[in-house]
Amino acid sequence: MLRHQILSGLLMTVAMIVLVGLIYPLAVLGISQVFMKDNANGSLVKNAQGKVVGSSLIGQNFTDKNGNPLPQYFQPRPSAAGDGYDALASAGSNLAPSNAKLIGNVPGVAWGEDNKPITSNPSATAEDPYCVPVAPGEPQGTPGCDPNTVPQRAIAYRKLNNLPPDAKVPSDAVTASGSGLDPQISLANARLQAARVANARHLPINVVQKAIVDHTQGRQLGVLGEQTVNVLELNLALDRMG
Repeated sequence: MLRHQILSGLLMTVAMIVLVGLIYPLAVLGISQVFMKDNANGSLVKNAQGKVVGSSLIGQNFTDKNGNPLPQYFQPRPSAAGDGYDALASAGSNLAPSNAKLIGNVPGVAWGEDNKPITSNPSATAEDPYCVPVAPGEPQGTPGCDPNTVPQRAIAYRKLNNLPPDAKVPSDAVTASGSGLDPQISLANARLQAARVANARHLPINVVQKAIVDHTQGRQLGVLGEQTVNVLELNLALDRMG
């Protein structure tokens, strides 16, 4: 009786290993390669030379070796995934909407590390009245201010795109997505960057604007979210123009 039970258990184990560990994965692989090959293989994107330069599903930075934005490229939204768009460290900042490290030292609104509301900001500067002092070892923004707060990101965005100091900045230009990997930016964000990119590439502004339109993606299911632009695909399209 015991031998029969052991044999039945072994046969069941072998059968499940073959079914779940071999047949099922092969079936899923075969179906995906027939009906959704591009998605199954990572939605890889190639440049004009045929070299894989990324995935249309995962964003990436367009910066120089010092981390400065390249003016000839549209810039993605900030990313809190590792050093930026690290698929192995997908995550948001996990900071509350009232956290000073996110929105800056806004008296009466922001909350500090001691879990108490901030009543004044002795670190305020003329350019950034919500300045959060830079911690030792962190990169600097405006002298002494943390560059990763929303106010500092807004200041940097306006400077990069030659916008007036009071210009409204799209939220996705200064905040990271929940995954930290989103490859798209809002249509409003892309339009504000168009003049800078056109100038850096010596292209007519209408050519860059048309490229934006050509790479605009509709709302999910036609009603969810807003229209977006895939940054990598847009930048590669502009590269192909020479």
